[in-house]
Amino acid sequence: MAQKIVTIYTDDLTGEESTEVATHSLSVDGIAYEVDLAPDSYDKLLEAIGPFLKAGRRTGRVKAGAGARKASGAASGSGETAKIRAWAKENGYEVNERGRVSADIREAYQNANK
Repeated sequence: MAQKIVTIYTDDLTGEESTEVATHSLSVDGIAYEVDLAPDSYDKLLEAIGPFLKAGRRTGRVKAGAGARKASGAASGSGETAKIRAWAKENGYEVNERGRVSADIREAYQNANK
């Protein structure tokens, strides 16, 4: 017996199906939300909250919860960690050969490589 699984992506705001729907995360008063939006709906979200984002202060990134998708290019893979270690050594940071790279060093690396 053959089985076919069909995944339908639906914009949470409009209810319309779209192949361009992406999951977006936001947090308000310590409560995290995820919303699946097509590009037009995402533009509406940014337009609505844009003035508040411009007036607000960035406090850093929120850690992804269980099951959350990681952003592509995130500095979390072992290859990226090796690059961070090499950069840190070249720039006078003290970093171990193995184990976790500190958040301070990761942040400095990301700021230097924007």
